[in-house]
Amino acid sequence: MGRLTVGALRAVLAVVAAGTVFIQASMVWVLVSGNDPEDGSHPLTAMRVLTIVGMLSVQVVLVCVWRLVSMVRRGTVFSPAAFRYVNVVIGAIVAAALVWFAVTAVNAPGQRDDPGVTVIMAGVGVAILGVALLVLVLRALLAQAVARTVEATELRAELDEVI
Repeated sequence: MGRLTVGALRAVLAVVAAGTVFIQASMVWVLVSGNDPEDGSHPLTAMRVLTIVGMLSVQVVLVCVWRLVSMVRRGTVFSPAAFRYVNVVIGAIVAAALVWFAVTAVNAPGQRDDPGVTVIMAGVGVAILGVALLVLVLRALLAQAVARTVEATELRAELDEVI
């Protein structure tokens, strides 16, 4: 991965991280300050708490991707150490899907006149779980690459002994 690509990806990760921190801080401020304009017609407090937790799952993914990009830059991504970050990414995506399903459940009573919105939101949750499955498949590809790297290293060592 080139220097420009790594720099661009890190810039995007930093902007998204700053945005999630801003959103979390705004939600916490509204909850703590008592300036919540909730009149009982919408479950805003629950939605704000779910937003804070959802942003946390995004931040976990951002940190893990940052670490994986660092490993790519150093040429160490095809090692067992990368699995830790990939596993955390999968867990964070599943957590985000669960948060989304909770948002769907909290929002559902307000959609009694149009239940299609709830069905669409549930579909988005399933799509988020699909992303977790996609990352799981990519993890399997990483496992194959690590196995090939280990095998190549062993073969090179044997060849060095013969020579």
